Amino acid sequence: MKLVVQVKLLPTPEQAWALTATLRACNQAATHAAAIAHAKNLTDRNGLQQEVYAELKAVFGLSAQPAVRVVKKVVDAYTTLKANLRAGNLGRPGSKRRIKAESKPVTFRPRAAQPFDDRCLSWQLDQQTVSVWTTAGRLKKVRFACSPETLKLLAAHRRGESDLIERDGTFYLMATCDVPEAGPYEPEYFVGVDLGIANIATTSTGHQAAGRGLNRYRTRQQKLRAKLQKKRTKSARRRLKERRRREQRHVKNTNHIIAKRIVTEAQRTSAGIALEDLGGIRHRARLRKPQRVTLRSWAFAQLGEFIAYKAHRQGVPVVHVDPAHTSQTCCECGYIDKRNRVDQALFVCRNCGVVAHADRNASHNIAHRGAVVWNAGRESRVPAAP
Repeated sequence: MKLVVQVKLLPTPEQAWALTATLRACNQAATHAAAIAHAKNLTDRNGLQQEVYAELKAVFGLSAQPAVRVVKKVVDAYTTLKANLRAGNLGRPGSKRRIKAESKPVTFRPRAAQPFDDRCLSWQLDQQTVSVWTTAGRLKKVRFACSPETLKLLAAHRRGESDLIERDGTFYLMATCDVPEAGPYEPEYFVGVDLGIANIATTSTGHQAAGRGLNRYRTRQQKLRAKLQKKRTKSARRRLKERRRREQRHVKNTNHIIAKRIVTEAQRTSAGIALEDLGGIRHRARLRKPQRVTLRSWAFAQLGEFIAYKAHRQGVPVVHVDPAHTSQTCCECGYIDKRNRVDQALFVCRNCGVVAHADRNASHNIAHRGAVVWNAGRESRVPAAP
């Protein structure tokens, strides 16, 4: 499986200037190439490269390999755009949003990420430095910082491209590592994971990650942002810039902790993990206006991805199930009724009278569906006919 590892670059002022200039030049070249691709409807990499390769080198000062990487970045951007259009992520055919996306070329921010392959970027892991191509020449001995675990991961499994990123004046390299997966085992049972807002994750084995603290933190951050935005002063804008990604990092760290605990418990008990397939829930849900901010900030997809990749790395089987009516179905008798869900926390079956925590009941339904999906997808063990 592929993991992305982040390291922080520690360049000198001269090296930082060269890296900034390189990002600007590469993204200006990418925007120019994207405009030509849109005007001439060039969708394949070879056709676009033949059209713009010489101009990228002569006008924007790119070397041969960086020019090739720029063309690849443009083609990948248009491939992503077409995939979003096919999936309906940019609206229905004829909608204003879709027409706007289709009618103009893709553009790149001046400091957007730029991929570098091994010809443009080399790692000296024993010295914790990198050598990277720039428009000002090759920069050697650019120091970077990372944890000892990250360094071991880079030394053993780094493969392919690395992306150069600048965030608020700080440079990072995002390196791709091809980590071998552990062999999957036959699960004895499945742990159902119900994702929610009041409770971030509830498992059928009894673990419950309460969302009260995280929701309070988000509410406080939202109020602080509103106060700073009203001030409209230079110091307020500086404070907003400092706090821009703080909430994202806090939520990401929380999701990592929850995912690790769920996967560790499943691996210890030789169980599989059943997750809800919640794709498109934000478009399907109909909520009151005060609830929309809470739903939009719900990082359920990130938590699901963390659980899935940690499980695959450890060999824990993972299945995704249909989430329909999991909160309205009794896990004891299977009776479905909207009125079974009395409120957010209470579930009372109107058929058999069982009383349970609503999220715990839903997690048992998800676990049952996970076992059904797993058994349906397994290879047949019926011996072949003689």
